Amino acid sequence: MTYLRTLTPLFLAISCLSLHSCTKPSNSTGATDQPQGKIVLTGSSTIAPLTAEIAKRYEAEHRGVRIDVQSGGSSRGIADARQGTADIGMVSRSLKDNEKDLQAFTVANDGVSVILHKDNPVRQLSDQQIVDIYTKKITNWRAVDGQDAPITVVNKAEGRSTLELFAQYFKLEPKTIQADVVIGDNEQGIKTVAGNPNAIGYVSIGSAEYGTTHGTPIKLLPVKGVEASINNVANGKFPISRPLNLVTKTAPTGLQKEFIEFARSPKVKDIVQQQYFVPPSQ
Repeated sequence: MTYLRTLTPLFLAISCLSLHSCTKPSNSTGATDQPQGKIVLTGSSTIAPLTAEIAKRYEAEHRGVRIDVQSGGSSRGIADARQGTADIGMVSRSLKDNEKDLQAFTVANDGVSVILHKDNPVRQLSDQQIVDIYTKKITNWRAVDGQDAPITVVNKAEGRSTLELFAQYFKLEPKTIQADVVIGDNEQGIKTVAGNPNAIGYVSIGSAEYGTTHGTPIKLLPVKGVEASINNVANGKFPISRPLNLVTKTAPTGLQKEFIEFARSPKVKDIVQQQYFVPPSQ
């Protein structure tokens, strides 16, 4: 018994040293460690609400991480990523030739749709009619089988990729557009049209579909006879479509890389669909 009492404390001490867990928490840097730190994303107002929801889920799974999401337009996302003001930029279009120095990672796909108030009797407009409305050659709804009422033209502000895509598709120079109201993000555009039965605007299809399913009094117009819907973006039928990208100055590493991979993974597919966008795998 004396021998056992003498060796037992020594045996326990050796056990503690070998297990590294008796008196101190582990300082291991192995794969099981939770990432720590903060990342900042800026840019597209189309992507910002989606990214914010993805960020909430990421933070819930990684308690040591904080993610700051700020909108301001795709141009801001490009500039901030280049200058290092943001860790990741949000850009709701493909990169231009003079932006190919950046790294782009698609997190979803979307389209751009013309929207009217739900009570506007006009059901469709030709491409030429839309051009004529936005250049003030047509100023009254009566000219396009609507009511006798002046048309309120709602346009996106410069630096917004939705404006760029809209102008590119309809072969419009942004400076030729004659707007009555200039808005920033999609929500502003939707609220403006929802509050004015004589207004016309254009926004993200995902944002517009989300609004219609949540009681916002707007409707999406078809383009060339194709219904403006996320389903038609997914199947490639809708003609005004775009990728929603996260961009970085160089190949992402560390927390930056982990978040981008998370945002593109099946773990957030349900969030992408709940926001009325198309997951990148489709």
